[in-house]
Amino acid sequence: MKQSCLRAGVLISGTGSNLKALINAIDCQQLNLKIVRVVSNRGDAAGIKHAKLAGIPVSVISKLDFPERQSHDNAVADVLQKSDADLVILAGYMRILGEDFTNRYCGRLINLHPSLLPLYKGLDTYNRVLQAGDSETGASIHFVNADLDSGAVISQVKIPVLPDDDALSLRARLGPMEHRLLVATVKLFCNGLVQYGNGAVLYRGREIAQPLQLGNDGSFL
Repeated sequence: MKQSCLRAGVLISGTGSNLKALINAIDCQQLNLKIVRVVSNRGDAAGIKHAKLAGIPVSVISKLDFPERQSHDNAVADVLQKSDADLVILAGYMRILGEDFTNRYCGRLINLHPSLLPLYKGLDTYNRVLQAGDSETGASIHFVNADLDSGAVISQVKIPVLPDDDALSLRARLGPMEHRLLVATVKLFCNGLVQYGNGAVLYRGREIAQPLQLGNDGSFL
């Protein structure tokens, strides 16, 4: 029996390059996914154009209209609920969501973060990697909880740090790998292979001790 299409809401703040990667994967029939709503906290976010070109409904919910976090979170949650989103994907969303929101979507809310978590939570990850002298960096996708970038890590992709790297070159090389990681991880959700249970990631029904690692061929090792 054919599995039903997973319904997702995607939250963005900027260019929407990860949103575009998801749209491309859907168009190429790599994902059994329907993006039912894009939410941006910025009306000038370039990623809104990707959504509109793909015919995806867009809601701009600015903190200027909802100065209190709770009221802002409630507005976002209401839009997602009305869209009947099964999964909520934070793809470059630069606003922290409160505990009520993260609890409401516990196990259905994931975030893409540009570091090998638990290293370098928060902002300015590329410069922090360089300052630490790390030999590698990467990106992580994790379940979201009320603590910043602290939820159970589902998957990662790694790249080496080269001797002449700066923050811009790291960002440029990691970007395409983030896209591949996001598409591959969302595919796991579409196929029902990943769940959240008791604070941990369950892959094929079993708790994993370490995040899934994306290989060069685009599959998980």
